[in-house]
Amino acid sequence: MTADKLLQTLQNSGLTITTAESCTGGMVSAAITDVAGSSAIFNRGFVTYSNAAKTDMLGVPTATLTAHGAVSEQTAQAMATGAAAAANADIAVAITGIAGPGGSDHKPEGRVCFGLHAQGRDKVRACARDHALTLLLIAAQQAHKNEA
Repeated sequence: MTADKLLQTLQNSGLTITTAESCTGGMVSAAITDVAGSSAIFNRGFVTYSNAAKTDMLGVPTATLTAHGAVSEQTAQAMATGAAAAANADIAVAITGIAGPGGSDHKPEGRVCFGLHAQGRDKVRACARDHALTLLLIAAQQAHKNEA
């Protein structure tokens, strides 16, 4: 899904979004705000590279970071929930991961965790479905490029 289509879909539904990014350093926010008119659906995004930023800006509990680490599903979900509240947005996505170099056996380079905050079961299911389909499309496109 492109940012253009996202903007159009959100405008048609009257919804707003926000982002909470760690390993992507604001790349998702940049993709959204590159589209003219994005201010109608996007008020602010958060780049929370450090644990302190995750706690200070998004309210991620220290206990979550201690128990699960910055790169975990639990932290990503707390980031998304905190971003939605801080930006007063209907939908929030959070990304935290290990872009590399580095990593460990338990959390290898390339591990990325996503969190999603959306009101209502149907929205959560639809967003999860769309994300999975987008990941599959990207993987198929990359595989096709590598074969060419």
